[in-house]
Amino acid sequence: MSSTARDAVRGPVRRAVHAEWTKLRTSAGNWWLLLGAVAATIGLSAFVSGAISCVAGCTADLPKVSLTGVQLGQAVVAILAAMVIGNEYATGMVRVSLAAVPGRTRLFVAKAVVLLATTAVASVVGVAGSVLAGRVLLPAHEFVWRPAVGSVLYLELVALLSLGLATAVRSPAAAAGIVLALMYAWPIVALAVGDKAWSRRLDQIGPMTAGAAVQVTKDLAALPIGPWAGLGVLALWAVAAMLAGWVVLVRRDA
Repeated sequence: MSSTARDAVRGPVRRAVHAEWTKLRTSAGNWWLLLGAVAATIGLSAFVSGAISCVAGCTADLPKVSLTGVQLGQAVVAILAAMVIGNEYATGMVRVSLAAVPGRTRLFVAKAVVLLATTAVASVVGVAGSVLAGRVLLPAHEFVWRPAVGSVLYLELVALLSLGLATAVRSPAAAAGIVLALMYAWPIVALAVGDKAWSRRLDQIGPMTAGAAVQVTKDLAALPIGPWAGLGVLALWAVAAMLAGWVVLVRRDA
């Protein structure tokens, strides 16, 4: 592709990304949600770390304990992601967005890029703050890269999962409800299943139960799925949701 052709493609993409960034940063609600995700992640992590009495020789999985807040912060991230496009459908503003950016795929990609960039910043700050709180409140805590990096990726995938679902169902409330059910109801259902084999299978395919395995550093053999494989399961759910959202966006009228 020639440089002129590349510039012709990049120009509209840049403008679409800039437009989506402008939408996000000019909405006070989005900033409060981003701050809420950081505060929820660090706050719950610090609370749980401070509540545990653990000295040298402790058998608790301290890197995982110090990242407990991710399980709360993910809910705020999911709500933010659902609102990025869901609110436009709810208010009818999506028609304006499609008029400004006629390429629906370009619009969808721009929303995903802006969402991932802003969520990445909030995730890194939240995870770093949680790890720091763990080091201060848990003397026996040792930093491990995988749970920290994996938690940031986990939150990014949650954002994509919620964005894809919101685009597919065209409702921020419905999308957030589905994602929250996957987060908190699925593990309860898996635990309630009497058959241990089926309970293990549900943990292996559940987006959050599998994805959260990336935080575990002890007794890995007892996990229903490996840490990175579990994050891969969440990634497949996110990809499926994004594909479903894209198909609905490009094939149905606004």
